[in-house]
Amino acid sequence: MPAGVRIDLGGQVAVVTGGSRGIGRACVESLAAAGATVVFSYHRRMNAARAVVKSVAHAGAGTAIAVRADAARASGGAALARAALGRYGRIDILVNNAGIWEPPEGRRLERLSAAQWRRTMAVNLDGVFHCTRAVVPAMKKRRSGRIVTLSSTAGQRGEDLHADYAASKGALISFTKSLAVELGPWGILVNAVAPWWVYTDMSRGVLDRQARDGAIADGEASPLGRVAAPAEIAGPVLFLCSDLATYVTGEILNVNGGTILCG
Repeated sequence: MPAGVRIDLGGQVAVVTGGSRGIGRACVESLAAAGATVVFSYHRRMNAARAVVKSVAHAGAGTAIAVRADAARASGGAALARAALGRYGRIDILVNNAGIWEPPEGRRLERLSAAQWRRTMAVNLDGVFHCTRAVVPAMKKRRSGRIVTLSSTAGQRGEDLHADYAASKGALISFTKSLAVELGPWGILVNAVAPWWVYTDMSRGVLDRQARDGAIADGEASPLGRVAAPAEIAGPVLFLCSDLATYVTGEILNVNGGTILCG
């Protein structure tokens, strides 16, 4: 793609998990703005999902279709892939976004229950496995595809009081690297994006409290002095889905404002 030409995903079908809010919504809107048809999952927030569909329609570029599916279950991943293939006959892009992060209260290891651990792994790790496994056969058939998974800085350096979350996100990094090697011969590129704090519904309460306490300003911030907006994560995801990244696979793209300067 020549320099200066905008990203064009016209004719491509993208699947996004957890697309009704936050980073997922920003990814849906960015992919659609580039011309893609986007099939995204939501679990419970029907009104939020409808708002995303309307937002994309109002923007006048691309299309968004909402599918109610629990991406943490094998049946949910299969239903999402089936919806995209049944309606459009192809899947070119998968963005594994759905995930959970819970406030630190009561999450010290000795108080972290097996149920809490299992819930985090089910959504953050098992869900990526289920959805990826569901779409790969269609990508192999076309001998092309892009898979982008949302990991986290927590998966690179750990996170105090969030051992479950950090473990799940670290596993996604290894999963990404493994699939990049396995699926490369099929023309499928597999990468991950690792954000730091992002101001979303999920993190707003903690971030607002940190801002009041001066934590962000007193050393926990990035060199940029702020946390990211969802669109600032969606942009790098869009890049990895585009023809600007045709020789990028097995990479963990750090979008953290300089908080972790990985070698």
